[in-house]
Amino acid sequence: MFTGIVQGVAQVLALQDRSGLRSLRLQFPTGFGEGLEIGASVACDGVCLTVTALPAPDQADFDVMQQTLTLTTLGALVPGSRINVERAARDGAEIGGHPLSGHVDVMGQVVEVRQPENNHVLRMALPAPWMRYVFAKGYIAVNGASLTVAQAQRERDGSGWFEVWLIPETLRMTTFGDKTVGAAVHVEIDRSTQVFVDTVRAALDEKLGPLLPALERLLAQQGLSLDELQNPPAQLGAASQKA
Repeated sequence: MFTGIVQGVAQVLALQDRSGLRSLRLQFPTGFGEGLEIGASVACDGVCLTVTALPAPDQADFDVMQQTLTLTTLGALVPGSRINVERAARDGAEIGGHPLSGHVDVMGQVVEVRQPENNHVLRMALPAPWMRYVFAKGYIAVNGASLTVAQAQRERDGSGWFEVWLIPETLRMTTFGDKTVGAAVHVEIDRSTQVFVDTVRAALDEKLGPLLPALERLLAQQGLSLDELQNPPAQLGAASQKA
């Protein structure tokens, strides 16, 4: 498990392609690798990877399966690429963000970057059906960082966009300052929100059954959708990376 509080930025030192997988060698910030062991988990841009070798202090090797390379941005990494990293949470450690599994749900895309004074705003698009799990003031993980959704908008086809506002400290500790329009990002949905939404949808389906299509048509005439009937309560609390 991870907390979503990025602990630094690692740099890709080398890549080696083998049958069915690619090996990555990462250079971590000074001190990041202290006590790190082979078999330990590290979130790399939000993707949970296992340490396979420790060639030097603050360096580690990871094997990435072909499916992971295909479904994430890890397949596009080259020597010199920078990624967010976080070591696995320890028992009893403070969770400054929100619990993350390190399993990416979907790829989002940066569609707008704004820079008001002392802030940095990223707007990211998500495909259907993932926007049904994104709500203003709720949690979301982008490239392994726990963030608070500032605004969100769903379209009738189930797609949509959301915005996050980033403070200078978040930009210092992550790669978000490098992201430009068109950049792909990893998104992990907050599991508690997903369970809430899916439970409500299942209950509606069970109770209403054949009436659901008619209800959806009626809501559509009013510019609404079923997803808008199941908005969970806004989640409170914010960490430094949930600005």
